[in-house]
Amino acid sequence: MSELLAAVYRADEERVAELLASDPELDVFEAAAVGRTERVRELLDADPDLVEAWAEDGFTPLHLAAFFRQPETARLLVERGAPVDVVARNEELRVTPLQSAVAAREEETAALLVERGANPNARHEGGFTPLHAAAQHGDEPVVALLLAHGADPTIAADDGRTAADFAREGGHAALVQQLSAG
Repeated sequence: MSELLAAVYRADEERVAELLASDPELDVFEAAAVGRTERVRELLDADPDLVEAWAEDGFTPLHLAAFFRQPETARLLVERGAPVDVVARNEELRVTPLQSAVAAREEETAALLVERGANPNARHEGGFTPLHAAAQHGDEPVVALLLAHGADPTIAADDGRTAADFAREGGHAALVQQLSAG
């Protein structure tokens, strides 16, 4: 993994800024993670297959743009054919881009992905769905978005907890009521 991408993962904004100050030639993963949409466009123009490339850590450019809150870059990747339901090849986090966006509380990208057909009920390790994550975080706008696009509040994780249970554990009473009303 590049030093820049490692700094992005650590949320070391000072080091990221320092590394970007020299205007390095970013690869598609770095550019997606830091929101350099024009660089992503340039790379995809030269090699359209990069839209489905895999980083060393098992994520696609779309996963990175979604997780690191880069909605403009995510939009470009989707427009260029990035699969919205691809599952990461990461050993620990076998997630979709939607799950990455929800984990990052990135509503704009989550909306883009469900509008483009991402499965709001996709399950990753432990049977955890995007709705479970949004409920756990108390992210009311994303919960509403997911429900509007077919998320099923009755789906239980492998341990038996539903989205309402995750909301309850997080102290999000309004969401508990909303998720239990169905």
